[in-house]
Amino acid sequence: MAAEVLAEAGAAVTVFDHLASPARKLLMAGRGGLNLTHSEPLEALLARYGSARAALEPAIRAFPPDALRAWADGLGAETFIGSSGRVFPRALKASPLLRAWLARLAALGVHLRSRHRWQGFGADSALLLNGAALRPAAIVLALGGASWPRLGSDGAWPALLPGCAVAPLRPANMGFIVNWSAPMARQAGQPLKRIAARFGAASLRGEAMLTATGIEGGVIYALSAALREAIAAGGPQTLWLDLRPDLDAAALAQRLGASAASVSTRLRKAGLGPAAVALVQEALHAGAARGDLAALVKAVPVTLQAPQPLARAISSAGGLAWSELTPAFMLRRHPGVFACGEMLDWEAPTGGYLLQACFATGAAAARGALAWLAARPGTDAAALPPE
Repeated sequence: MAAEVLAEAGAAVTVFDHLASPARKLLMAGRGGLNLTHSEPLEALLARYGSARAALEPAIRAFPPDALRAWADGLGAETFIGSSGRVFPRALKASPLLRAWLARLAALGVHLRSRHRWQGFGADSALLLNGAALRPAAIVLALGGASWPRLGSDGAWPALLPGCAVAPLRPANMGFIVNWSAPMARQAGQPLKRIAARFGAASLRGEAMLTATGIEGGVIYALSAALREAIAAGGPQTLWLDLRPDLDAAALAQRLGASAASVSTRLRKAGLGPAAVALVQEALHAGAARGDLAALVKAVPVTLQAPQPLARAISSAGGLAWSELTPAFMLRRHPGVFACGEMLDWEAPTGGYLLQACFATGAAAARGALAWLAARPGTDAAALPPE
């Protein structure tokens, strides 16, 4: 996005990617339909960024969801709003959009150089790429976080910015490790549909998935930041799951009955699926009271030991501190160097908020670079390194 904004303004732009092909993480996001943004009112959307809202707000207001949708539509990737309010391209994948985008960039004269890894700054702040020194008029860093490192964002860049404050990179929108019993671990892959999860004062409805080592899924991701911080501060935490949030305790008790049938039979008759039945059985085997089965179904305790590793997280928290940046997204310690995207210190839930902020900050960093270039007329970029 930074390259497009710069090129449209007439700048000569080269994108350096250390992998063999670009946009690996965008293509991975396409496997889930490519949730570009969200259709909720802008004020509600901005609130999703928590403590980073003030820093991100100018960029998102300058490139809001409607602008992102118009941009995608302009590439032929017409968007639609799903039942949850999330915005997707109608193709529900990233590859058509990416092909059209790369064609647009090429038409704008943008050069794409693969297998070029940034190695830091050399003498006179030269940009070192594969051992070659380059002195461009402006630089935009979009180095990512540290989730899914095989897709390119390996989190190695903080060492290349000595002196810059960087909040530790941590998992975000991730699952959690649970010490399941052996029978419970065999339920891996089973979904928990139409449940509610509660932690502290927050209670959300959604779906989850059991894994061999724990639990993940949309409703878990939505609570993951609070859970991560609580575990870091105080060790394992209890998450409470309501397996039939559509029924109150009295109605559920009536459905469960008090017959001599087995617990599993009663639970199935009450509409619980295999994963939900297994969770209740797990709690009973761990010592949960058997007297009020309805109460247990409405509040099954699940002890979360730790977040899943950063490499398995959807996104990452932490990154370059906002204090290191000017309002134009320029590094205070490196004039003419700008930063954007997930490498900055912010996080957001899934739902389109991650890509929205990445696109918006990319555009903002480009505008900052254009202003920098405009203040220095006659500055020429150095020759590009060889292919």
